[in-house]
Amino acid sequence: MSGMDQPTRRLFDNLRSKDRALQGASFKRLMGVTAKPVTWAYEVWDELVVGLRHKDNHVRAISTQLLAQLAKSDPKKRILKDFPAILAVTRDARFVTARHTMLHLWKIGVAGPEQKRLVLAGLERRFRECIRERNCTLIRYDITVGFRNLYDAVHDEAIKTKSLALIETEQDPKYKKKYAAVWRTRRSK
Repeated sequence: MSGMDQPTRRLFDNLRSKDRALQGASFKRLMGVTAKPVTWAYEVWDELVVGLRHKDNHVRAISTQLLAQLAKSDPKKRILKDFPAILAVTRDARFVTARHTMLHLWKIGVAGPEQKRLVLAGLERRFRECIRERNCTLIRYDITVGFRNLYDAVHDEAIKTKSLALIETEQDPKYKKKYAAVWRTRRSK
């Protein structure tokens, strides 16, 4: 098992930078580096979990997205324990942070059957509970996109069935149509 190299470690260190350009560039590079499984996920795992509660909303968003990305590099399945803290960020006071988190949750479900069940249950719960939230329709749309992305990645018909059943619970025909459109179009990754 090889450890993280110094340039990659510097990228992680830059995630806490006050220089937004440096932070953003480092994040973008790390998302590319972690697109495939890596051997050093646990070297940064705990700092990313701590980042879920960081005072800087950019750090919170970055932490959730990288943890979701690293789920496929998690043979110990630590993501199962940390998932509730990640899901909590979908209720972040800064909606943009919540949204970035929501749009990446599906990646956790690709890591294995347990992870997939956890993500599906979490997304379903958020779809039902968000009815009292200010941006409910956008949250529901993002959840539907998450279901679709997960479906496209793992080709499990149960995901589509669950999402379409949730869409049927939408009372507003305009939004029901908008959510259903996610399933009518062919998605590209």
